[in-house]
Amino acid sequence: MGKKQETNNDSQYGESAQYDPTFKGPIRKRGCTDIICCILFMAVILGYIAVGIVAWLYGDPRHVLYPRNSTGWFCGNGQNQDRPNLFYFDILKCASSVNVMATALNGFQCPTTQVCVEKCPTDFWAVQIDSYFPNVKPADVFKQSLCVPSIDLSNTALSVKEIVDKELCPFFYMPTTPVLGRCLPDISALGRIPSDFSNIPGLPSSINDTVNMVLNGTGDIVNGFNAREIGVRIFEDFASSWPWILVGLLIAMVVSMMFLLLLRFTAPVMVWVLIIGVLGAGAYGIWHCYWEYSNYKNASATISDIGFTTNFKLYLQVQETWLAFLIIISVVEAIILLTIIFLRNRIRIAIALIQESSKAIGHMMFSLLYPLVTFVLLLVCVAYWGATALYLATSGDPIYRVVALNSTDSECKKINGTISCDPRNFNSTNYSECPFTSCIFIKYNDEGLLQRNIFNLQIYNVVAFLWCVNFVIALGQCTLAGAFASYYWAFNKPDDIPMFPVTSGFIRSLRYHVGSLAFGALILTLVQLVRIILEYIDHKTRAAQNPCARFLMCCMKCCFWCLEKFIKFLNRNAYIMIAIYGKNFCVSAKNAFMLLMRNVVRVVVLDKVTDLLLFFGKLLVVGGVGVLSFFFFSGRILLPGSTFHSETLNYYWMPIITVVFGSYLIAHGFFSVYNMCVDTLFLCFLEDLERNDGSLQKPYYMSKNLMNILSKSNKAPKQGKSKD
Repeated sequence: MGKKQETNNDSQYGESAQYDPTFKGPIRKRGCTDIICCILFMAVILGYIAVGIVAWLYGDPRHVLYPRNSTGWFCGNGQNQDRPNLFYFDILKCASSVNVMATALNGFQCPTTQVCVEKCPTDFWAVQIDSYFPNVKPADVFKQSLCVPSIDLSNTALSVKEIVDKELCPFFYMPTTPVLGRCLPDISALGRIPSDFSNIPGLPSSINDTVNMVLNGTGDIVNGFNAREIGVRIFEDFASSWPWILVGLLIAMVVSMMFLLLLRFTAPVMVWVLIIGVLGAGAYGIWHCYWEYSNYKNASATISDIGFTTNFKLYLQVQETWLAFLIIISVVEAIILLTIIFLRNRIRIAIALIQESSKAIGHMMFSLLYPLVTFVLLLVCVAYWGATALYLATSGDPIYRVVALNSTDSECKKINGTISCDPRNFNSTNYSECPFTSCIFIKYNDEGLLQRNIFNLQIYNVVAFLWCVNFVIALGQCTLAGAFASYYWAFNKPDDIPMFPVTSGFIRSLRYHVGSLAFGALILTLVQLVRIILEYIDHKTRAAQNPCARFLMCCMKCCFWCLEKFIKFLNRNAYIMIAIYGKNFCVSAKNAFMLLMRNVVRVVVLDKVTDLLLFFGKLLVVGGVGVLSFFFFSGRILLPGSTFHSETLNYYWMPIITVVFGSYLIAHGFFSVYNMCVDTLFLCFLEDLERNDGSLQKPYYMSKNLMNILSKSNKAPKQGKSKD
């Protein structure tokens, strides 16, 4: 019966791998795979480069990086190099209609004159009534630095009233703070508005009205965006603590490396301690539930006493609840215990593979540095995507229109903002019927051929970016798989391990398998795009969704999340088979899937044991380094002779967060290599079991530890160095 079962397994999930006397590890004589997909990927890359060039030629990121004044010049750049801040003449016109920050960031301007200034005003000032008298000189009233560059106060023939009407100089200002290059009102100073502001022409007659107008338009922004001050303080903290941050990250790197290398000795103890810990936690849960149940039973507290209620805390005070918890935890504990008992041999195999992976990394230490290569390539992808998106978004030329600054004048109502103009040579005397005209920025041009296709180009940018990122990750997995496979299939370790296995795996992947890696990356990219579209639809329609629609949307998102996880799992194992046998993606994915399905129980056990161990490792590295950095940066650990003092830090938690986040990235990078090593050796181990039988002609390549667990041996081992 057992033989029949085995035959059925072979027929259902493919035939077992057959012995090949010429197979000695990753195939060296191989050809290019999935050439059509390779050509398609190269075409997409060339198109991506072309999109980047077009974006670079027509885009201008200064639209986002620098604010623009009413004359079209950028603040903090060019002729305004020493004037980085944008000052609004009449901030109330902005505050009374729209949010200043949102408007400025979206490219639209307030209906008032703006000039570039060196420093934002820090006091209250307004043109008094007596300043409008004919004999008053403008130079005695206004500040030249806050007026438009085209007017010279010392030589102008205009009166104060004419200057105010034409908005050549501001008629009032208040304390402001620079926020993203814009001078916005300082909310904390609004309580100090002078009482004579209620008599200033052009301002509300009530000071409270003035305060409310400013608060309504800019209060939330200024309170939430005190970015300059906080940013300077954080920068100061990093400037004084960066050497110790690097020390913390170095400790995380050393601990991660030592953890992986010592797993060959500590893996059995750690795994069984963790398993016993899980069982112990379950046993404590059973005892606690029984204790609570016994107490409430003695108190005769039953569910009939409280009935149905929405206060769920009351249900924790009745015996039936704790009895249910007791039954559930007991059943789970029994299942876990029986599973461990019946799968103890497979757990030992998983532990042996983990030990073997640690040994493999010890022989190929350069593999621990490969995540740096992946990180650099991913950084290039992200930087190129961000720069291309920014240049595309700013590719339109600015459009300026003639507007009336005083729309209440009967003659000015004819000017409705439909006439284009150039702010650098605009002359308001051309509109003599309305002396209060100005040429201001309205929006960016969206009518050209390029601008009409900006959305399509941004979609192309996202798709190409996702494809490139997934390809870089696939390249790293295939490279490491080739290196670790060459370790497993070396009969006498480490003598038979080829020279520079990581470099060889990288060269083979780029030379022969770009198409296959791109194929797997494309499948994953398409699934990710569907998930992005679903998230976008859910975000846009959330307010209009009924419970049924929300349920369907949740189910679809869950299904595609599971599909993405499965595709990643399948791709990972397909890349291992590609690295070993050099076949195309579909054949490799099929062979890997069939091989895993023929050993599905071993797959589950190894996956869970590895996940448990690596989770504990990450917790050890991140938690240990995080606690150490907390005690150091909070001043609880003092180093003798150190010039660093925690009291000088403005926010001591910023270096701590940086160290913790950096430690997680470092641990993840090291452990991802280890995880790839375990998966590769596992597939090689399964192939070894199917290909070989331990005879002289077909000896096993696995370690002696694995052979002892499986009660197998090489009947006539080769002469020379014994296998370890």
